[in-house]
Amino acid sequence: MNQALLKAREHTAIAELKSEPKSTYRATVTALEAQLYEFIPVLDHGFIRVMDYMGDDGAIVQAARVSYGQGTKHARDDSGLIRYLMRHWHSTPFEMCEIKFHVKLPVFVARQWIRHRTANVNEYSARYSILDREFYIPSPENLATQSSTNGQGRGAVLAGDEAERVLDILKDDSARCYDHYEAMLSQESQQGLARELARMNLPMNIYTQWYWKVDLHNLMHFLRLRADAHAQMEIRVYAEAICELVKAWVPATYAAFEDYRLNAAQISGPGMVALRRMLAGEEVTQEGSGMSKGEWREFQALLEG
Repeated sequence: MNQALLKAREHTAIAELKSEPKSTYRATVTALEAQLYEFIPVLDHGFIRVMDYMGDDGAIVQAARVSYGQGTKHARDDSGLIRYLMRHWHSTPFEMCEIKFHVKLPVFVARQWIRHRTANVNEYSARYSILDREFYIPSPENLATQSSTNGQGRGAVLAGDEAERVLDILKDDSARCYDHYEAMLSQESQQGLARELARMNLPMNIYTQWYWKVDLHNLMHFLRLRADAHAQMEIRVYAEAICELVKAWVPATYAAFEDYRLNAAQISGPGMVALRRMLAGEEVTQEGSGMSKGEWREFQALLEG
C-alpha cells in the first residue's frame, strides 16, 4: 500500500478513537492519555503505541498499604514508599498496573522479545493474512563485525565496499524471497500454495505485528535487560521507546527504576570482598580475587564507569 495513504488512514483511525472522550471513575494519567494510540516510529518501518493501560503510581502505593497496613500511610510519602519497594525488590505492588502495546517489529526481534514469557501476546497471523513487503535494512553505522570478546555481540563497524556489499545482499535477498512468496500465493492459479506454507520462505527481517500486554513488574524486568547498553540495538531501541512511555505513565516508579535497576549494578560476593580490600588500601589482582578473568574484566569495567 502507498505509504502516504497508509499514514493518512492511521491518522484518521487515531482521530476516530479520540473523537468521543469517555468518562471514567478509574485512575487515568494525563501524560499517557495524550499519547494513547499514537504511533511512535522505531527502526525503519516499525512502531510502538499504547492501546490501553490500568493503574498508576497511586495503585502501587494503594496495593502496598493494603499489605503493610495503615501505619505506613503516615510513615512515608508515596514516592518514598515506591522507592522502598523498588530498593527491596518487592514485586506484587507493581503487578497491580498493566499496559497494552501495539508493536510492529522485525521477526528476528520478535523472536528475542517473545523469550519474555510473562506477557499476553497476540501476533498477526501469516496463516490468515499476507505479510507486507517491508523489511528491516540496517543503517550503515549499524553494520558491524562479530565481537572478538562477546560471542553474542558486535565489534567494529563495517566500512566502505564491504558495508555496501552486505547491504546489497540484504536488500536483494529480501526482495527475491518476497517475490517468490507472492509467486507461490499467485491468485491466477488454482494451485497457489497455502499461506501457512508459503510464509516459511520469508526472511527473518520481514516485519510482523502484535499486541503485547504486560504488568509493570514484568515490564520493568524486560526493560532492565533490553534497555541495557549490552542489548542488541534492534530490540534496545524499542525498549528505549517504552521507557519514555513508562516515564509518562508512572513517573515516581520510573525514577526509582532508573536509580535501582537501569543505572545500578550488581556485585558478586567475591567482588564485594575485593572492593572492601581496595577501600582498605590493599592492592587486589585477578589471581587473588577469586574471580574468573571474565568476571574480573566486568568488575574493573564497573569500577571505571
